[in-house]
Amino acid sequence: MKPLTNINTPNMLTLFRLFLIPIFILVFFSSVPDSLFISICIFLLAGFTDILDGYIARRFNLVTKWGMVLDPLADKLMLLTVLTCLSIKGYVPFFISIIVILKELFMIISGMFLYKKDTVIPSNIFGKLSTVIFYLSIFCIYFYRDLGEILLGVAVISAFIALINYLVIYNRGKA
Repeated sequence: MKPLTNINTPNMLTLFRLFLIPIFILVFFSSVPDSLFISICIFLLAGFTDILDGYIARRFNLVTKWGMVLDPLADKLMLLTVLTCLSIKGYVPFFISIIVILKELFMIISGMFLYKKDTVIPSNIFGKLSTVIFYLSIFCIYFYRDLGEILLGVAVISAFIALINYLVIYNRGKA
């Protein structure tokens, strides 16, 4: 039996981020006092592990193809989970969640398609910036709701810019 050679520290952090998704849901919908605040802290912890795993992977040359696929997938799943939960409780309009879900599903499906063709399009500045704006907007929704809603709109626009950039990179690779 071949050992898993892709399980390094950055990939373990990514797996931890995936593990945080059901924890977020359980806390968010619990009757625990300050469950929204605790949930947002879990979300921010996930964001911190995303930054940390990327730094470690690049700094110590631990980038793997598996990590290049799983890391953005973990980010997308966490973001979709948080937006859906916030929509269910009325903090975020459903149409925002639906727009982001459709965009991210397209990204996930196309990423799996490319992975099967042995192609991975790594994350870039547009996707990272979009993720940062989403994290800021969700943080602000708790503390400064109006600012959070404005930032959420900016995040959706930046997500579509990242999608367009992704499509441009993909089409260049096909030519």
